[in-house]
Amino acid sequence: MKQKLHEYLFKLNLLNANEIEHSLSLFEEFKLKKDHYFIVEQEICDKVAFIASGGLRAFSTNPDGNENITCFKFENQFVTSYESLALQQPSKKNMQAIENCHLLVIDFNKLNQLTEAVPSWKFISNLIMEQEFMSKEDYLLNLNNKSAKEKYLHVITQSPEIVKRVQTSHLASYLGITPRTLTRVKREILQPAL
Repeated sequence: MKQKLHEYLFKLNLLNANEIEHSLSLFEEFKLKKDHYFIVEQEICDKVAFIASGGLRAFSTNPDGNENITCFKFENQFVTSYESLALQQPSKKNMQAIENCHLLVIDFNKLNQLTEAVPSWKFISNLIMEQEFMSKEDYLLNLNNKSAKEKYLHVITQSPEIVKRVQTSHLASYLGITPRTLTRVKREILQPAL
């Protein structure tokens, strides 16, 4: 399982072989079953995971108990509650497995040790944060204030993996529409009016 992270770090071309091996030694293999939580809302997040296989969803719950899904993460991506991790305050979101997952996990203290021992990890952390920021910006620009059809078309063209791997109710929540509306939009796209 660590081979996937090795490949990811090698492709970044920021670490030498010894730094990659040292980095890998601090990550622990962890299996997360479908529907189990990696991060729980209102608890302090003290870990980061690299997804070797599987997928997770990030969501928060409003006072009425309704979920608001904000992103999906799959293989070769890092997951955490960045704000909670950095500030050591309760997380504002949950991260739940939507498939059985194999994760490589590093805790907050070991991550700090790694950053001290291997300064290039500061660049890697910044890169991960930039990707997270771009993902959030894309979500805000393309999935807010657009029609249901425009939202769905954006996802199927920009992130087709989401459509293939995520259940309809989760995709609808991510798009900010009802499952019924999503079904209607899919039908419109597959069978356009003559």
